[in-house]
Amino acid sequence: MKYTEEHKIFRQALRKFLEKEVLPYVDEWEKKEGVPRSLWKKLGEGKYLCTWVDKRYGGFGAGFEYTVILREEFAKANFGIGIAGHSDIVAPYIADYGTEGQKKRWLPGCTTGDIILSIAMTEADAGSDLKSIRTTAVKDGDYFVINGQKTYITCGIDTDLVILAAKTDLNDDPVSKGISLFAVEVDTPGFVKSRKLNKMGLHSQDTAELYFDNCWVPTTNMIGEEGMGFSYLKGELQRERLVLSIWAQATAERILSDALIQSKTNQACLQPIGNFQHIAFEIAEMATEVELGRSFVDKLIEEFMAGKNIVTRVSMAKWWTSEMANRIACKTLELYRDYGYMEENPLARLYRDVRAQPIFGGTTEIMKLIISNNLGLK
Repeated sequence: MKYTEEHKIFRQALRKFLEKEVLPYVDEWEKKEGVPRSLWKKLGEGKYLCTWVDKRYGGFGAGFEYTVILREEFAKANFGIGIAGHSDIVAPYIADYGTEGQKKRWLPGCTTGDIILSIAMTEADAGSDLKSIRTTAVKDGDYFVINGQKTYITCGIDTDLVILAAKTDLNDDPVSKGISLFAVEVDTPGFVKSRKLNKMGLHSQDTAELYFDNCWVPTTNMIGEEGMGFSYLKGELQRERLVLSIWAQATAERILSDALIQSKTNQACLQPIGNFQHIAFEIAEMATEVELGRSFVDKLIEEFMAGKNIVTRVSMAKWWTSEMANRIACKTLELYRDYGYMEENPLARLYRDVRAQPIFGGTTEIMKLIISNNLGLK
């Protein structure tokens, strides 16, 4: 990636913001299992939310380079996957498929932090297989009556606006043609935030179950056309999986940096552990994998910005970078020996958190299925 001086200034300002407004408080937010609304407002004031949104709707129309910088720096701080979801995964549905009225109504708040977004696709029996969702939306005059349950929803507790996938035609064939998207506002009767889920990691990021019990949503809140929801979801997955690949790659780079420091400072038998051939070779392998990942991800960023179809290759990058980050986290944790198992060690939290990366946004197995299908193997 080639960055201008403006990009470099933006990255430096972002690092200072994270050092001042985020890093000193992460441990507290981890214990409370959530971040304060005031942080979202500060992110909005700093122009760190939805940077790509058109100026007409409160953004500053920044190029994808700014998204890359944001995701890299947040990943290296091991914080803010929900912020990434809000800005780069959920908001694009409004911008790309929403009406002019919907954009004017919701996008400005998304840029200021007054509106927190989430997307509700996953159900207990329908995660990667979206065609199997059971949530329904039945039209009744100027409303759709929605019934169903969603789970594992990022920012589900804090959310102000949910982009919801529901079936509007149970008899449509193929089934995917019966799925539509709706923007459901937090104060809509029948919309219930059920409970905050207790996760293995990513504790400062709330994840929730949501219920929709005879939830009356105006027809004007439908995103795009009826029955086109599955197509819209597929259309946005390219960007989503690229963002997640960037996150995983930056995470791996941060961990490798820790590994290098530890191999030079941690001693055994009166010498740095990096002097031992086995450790040195482990570091060499990790550095090679990180370098390969960086080359691949940078190439995909360039192709995405050029408007090319990267579905197959970004599926490769998503599973490979996330699994690679996990391998490196495991090996690096062992370099710390006993201290690696202590909660006070930042790498212990990172080790837990990175485990989610091969799962969300499409599991490793689903990525391999997409790749094999696109190679003509099914």
